[in-house]
Amino acid sequence: MGRPYTIMVSEVTIDGKLTLRKGVSSKEIMKYMDEEAVRYLHELRAKVDGIMVGAETIRTDNPFLTVRHVEGKNPTRIVPTSKANIPLDANILQKHAPTIIFTSSEAPEEKVKALEEKVEVVRCGKEKINVLRMMEILYSKGIKNLIVEGGSTLNWELIKYGLIDEIRLIHMPFIVGGTDTPTLVGGEGFSSFDEIPKAKLRAHFLRGSHLITEWEMKYED
Repeated sequence: MGRPYTIMVSEVTIDGKLTLRKGVSSKEIMKYMDEEAVRYLHELRAKVDGIMVGAETIRTDNPFLTVRHVEGKNPTRIVPTSKANIPLDANILQKHAPTIIFTSSEAPEEKVKALEEKVEVVRCGKEKINVLRMMEILYSKGIKNLIVEGGSTLNWELIKYGLIDEIRLIHMPFIVGGTDTPTLVGGEGFSSFDEIPKAKLRAHFLRGSHLITEWEMKYED
């Protein structure tokens, strides 16, 4: 089977941070994005079939993940969470757009049933989500292209398996610092340079006052 063409999209500070510190919403940084940069983000959302974020982003930011600021349809919202650990009052569980929750066999049955009353839930993996299978399932459901808006743990899982085709960054003119402050990609990281995926700069330009960079990912066979 195929998989969606996948674009990682994020705002990042000069030092590569996503938030002010661990556990703080990225909205604290994003509120300083000017209107043109916000429009750029929503233009991307309007062009794809799906938008994916991790469970920590849902718990911390509580986003709607809908298209605003521009004309366009809302993409299907996708959240992988092995334990189905998202609040039942989360904004993505409202009826603004289709939503799919991917979870594992380890997720509590009671929580899964509660989520199924609101959105589609797909079991995909035993102790943790099988991300390769998840992408195949999404493709079979008509999600041919997808943007991923983090966080750093989800970004790592997708990069690790070579599932990111492009990265598009909205650069924020801040330096945050902090050893534990989430960066664009978290996880355990690659252990040798030979494993590291390479990126080719395809474009760079300004939207409003913000530098945008667009990168094509290159993976070794």
